[in-house]
Amino acid sequence: MKYYADFHIHSKYSMATSKHMELPFIARAAKAKGINLMGTGDFTNPGWLYMLEKELKETDREGIYQFEGIDFILSAEVCNIYNEGGQTKKVHSLILLPNFELIRKFNKNIRRFGKLEADGRPTLTFTLRDLAENLFSVYEKALFIPAHLWTPWFGLFGSQSGFDSIEEAFGDYSEKIYAIETGLSSDPPMNWLLSSLDKITLISNSDAHSPGNIGREANCFKEEIDYPTLINVLKNQDTDVFDYTVEFFPEEGKYHYDGHRKCNVTFHPTDSKKHNNICPECGRPLTLGVLHRVYELADREKGDSEGRVNYKRLIQLKTIISDSLGVGSKTRAVQDIYSKLTTYFGNEFRILLDMPERDLLASTEEKIARSIVEVRKGNVEIRPGYDGVYGQILIPDEKPDKIVKQQSLF
Repeated sequence: MKYYADFHIHSKYSMATSKHMELPFIARAAKAKGINLMGTGDFTNPGWLYMLEKELKETDREGIYQFEGIDFILSAEVCNIYNEGGQTKKVHSLILLPNFELIRKFNKNIRRFGKLEADGRPTLTFTLRDLAENLFSVYEKALFIPAHLWTPWFGLFGSQSGFDSIEEAFGDYSEKIYAIETGLSSDPPMNWLLSSLDKITLISNSDAHSPGNIGREANCFKEEIDYPTLINVLKNQDTDVFDYTVEFFPEEGKYHYDGHRKCNVTFHPTDSKKHNNICPECGRPLTLGVLHRVYELADREKGDSEGRVNYKRLIQLKTIISDSLGVGSKTRAVQDIYSKLTTYFGNEFRILLDMPERDLLASTEEKIARSIVEVRKGNVEIRPGYDGVYGQILIPDEKPDKIVKQQSLF
C-alpha cells in the first residue's frame, strides 16, 4: 500500500493564510490529493488547539487522530528570532507531539517567550537550544525538525539568518535532530552534497497556507504509521517503511536562484559571483538563493544515495492542466477538469504517479495526458524562482530565454 503524509501546514489562525484552512476543507483537499495523514499545524495557537481537541477523534494508533476519514498528527511550526554571535538569527522549526496533554505542557513552557495568540506560527525570543531544552523536557521523544532548511530567511541553513551546521545551532541537542525538511527550493540530490547530512533523514511537506497547496510536497510510506513508528523510521532512515518523498522540481521554488525581485534580476550562483553578489541595477546585495547556499556548504560534488530514502519530482495537477489549456490555474475550466479527473481516478497522486498513459488518454485531453507523462520523465523546463518569485514551468513547447533544463543543474 501507499500511505502519504504531509506533516507541515498552517491553519486559518496563521498570518497570510486562507480562511478555508479549517478541518473540513483540509480533509477534503487531502482526499483529492491522495494524502492519508495530515499534520494539524499551529497547535501552539489557543484558538486552533481548541478546535483540534473538539473535532479530532482518537484512534487506537498512538499519536494518530481522525477527522472525516483523514488521519491527523499533531504538529506546529514555530519561529525563533534572537541574537547570537553578533548576528540576528531567524529560524523556523517543525514540531510534532503525540497527544494534547504534552502540547499543553509545551505551550505553557514557551508562552513566556512569545505571544501564542498572535499567530499560528508564534515568534519566540530565545535560542534554538532553549527551544530544544523546553521541548525535550516535556517529552524526550518529541520530533524537532528544522523547517525548509535552505530558505534564505528562516531556514536553519539560510543565507540571511541561519547557521552553517546543525551542531552550531543546537549544541548538545544536535543528536536529537535526525530529520530535516528540504523545502520547496531544494531536493534530496542537493542535500546529499553535504556529508554532514548523511545521518539525517530528509522529509518534504507542503507548508500549505491554502487547501489547494496541500500535498504539493509529501512523504510516501509503505504502510500505515503511528507516532512511535515515525520516530523509528526517521531516526534510522528506514527505507523498508519510508518509500520516497514527493518533491517540487527545486527550480520551481521561490528561492532557488539568486536575485532581486524589485529589479527583475536573477542569476545562477556562478553569475552572482561575477557580480560580487551585488545587484547590477540597484547596487545592493542580491538575495542569495538555495542553490548558492548549497554550493557554499557542500563538501563533495556528488552525493551518495545508497541507503537513503528515494524521491520523485512532480508538478501539481492543476499546474499541468493550466499549462496545457493556456489559462490560469484558478479558472473554472481548470477546476472542472481537476474535479473530474480526481473523482474518476480517485486522487491526484494516483493520476500523476500510477495511471497508465492509455487510461489518461482515454479520459482527458491528449495534451494534458501527454504533459503528465512528460513530467513523470522529468522532461520539463523551468525558469528558476528567485527572491520570493516562484519558478515558471514549461512542459515543453515554447521555451523563452533563461529557461534551464532541470537535469542540467547537477
